[in-house]
Amino acid sequence: MRARVLPASQRRSLEELAQDLDLSSGDTRSKRSAFWTMLTLSSVIAAGGVLTDSTATVIGAMIIAPLSTPIMGIALGSVQRRRTGSVRIVLLACLLVIAIGMVFSTVLPGDYDLLSNSQISGRTSPGLMDLIAALATGFAGAVALARRDVAAVLPGVAIAISLVPPLVVTGVCLGRLAGWLALGALMLFVSNLFALVFGGMVVFATLGYRTQDDRAAGRPARRAYAAMALLFAVVFVPLTANTVLTLLLDAWTDRTKGAAQQWLADEPGASVTGVDAESRTMYIHVRAPGDLPPVEPLLDRLDGQIPDGIPVVVDASRGRRIDAGTVGG
Repeated sequence: MRARVLPASQRRSLEELAQDLDLSSGDTRSKRSAFWTMLTLSSVIAAGGVLTDSTATVIGAMIIAPLSTPIMGIALGSVQRRRTGSVRIVLLACLLVIAIGMVFSTVLPGDYDLLSNSQISGRTSPGLMDLIAALATGFAGAVALARRDVAAVLPGVAIAISLVPPLVVTGVCLGRLAGWLALGALMLFVSNLFALVFGGMVVFATLGYRTQDDRAAGRPARRAYAAMALLFAVVFVPLTANTVLTLLLDAWTDRTKGAAQQWLADEPGASVTGVDAESRTMYIHVRAPGDLPPVEPLLDRLDGQIPDGIPVVVDASRGRRIDAGTVGG
């Protein structure tokens, strides 16, 4: 199995891997100069892409961002049971990127709605699928680093794993004093970080990049794996909870829309244009040429369809807004 994943003719040596991933070996000064220069530039590009809601610009920042190098260096160092200083570099890099995001947040107008920006809203509510995708990306990145013939896929790995943009979004949200949004973006980065390290450790150990003592004993660095599994679980639980909550909200909004459409079924020209769940409140957006029917039947239809105690607000055309009341109240 190992020979199929990593043929001997394409296998990179441990020295080659360490030369690429360990910023504290070889020409340290040049390596770190290149790392910090490219990290700063990629952070500025990512911040510009986030604030202008430009997907292409953000993708460009992902490609040139060097943050995956010390992260995979953590994975290789853990398998080798060797301290490389990669953890400290990653922590300092995170602080730098977040600071750049906070600086760029100052250009936003005071009434700017962060969630109206798809680059921000898409990175502040991570789910379980984000973790699964990041884990698969970690496996792919480690295999690409270990093989000589698939290095061309590394830019794709850089695009698939989101590292710098979530940190920039964290900084922007902190700069706007949106703590919960900042926490969501930071959770996305942390889940990607742990997935990269965990996937890298598994691949590097499986492909035989462990220390000589570990190979002789037939075991990997167990403490490192145990620590990573624990941290992975810490990330897994909130992401799973957020995924479940998102699925529930989707189901509740669909049920609310169906009930609202039935409520307006007898009104000529009336229609439901959308349903949003914000701040524990259901907002039903409708378009009606005339007066709306009484809202009590709407609440009756919602009873048992969504949890009791949820306030319902009907937003109609021409600026009309009706506080319908609470479900089950």
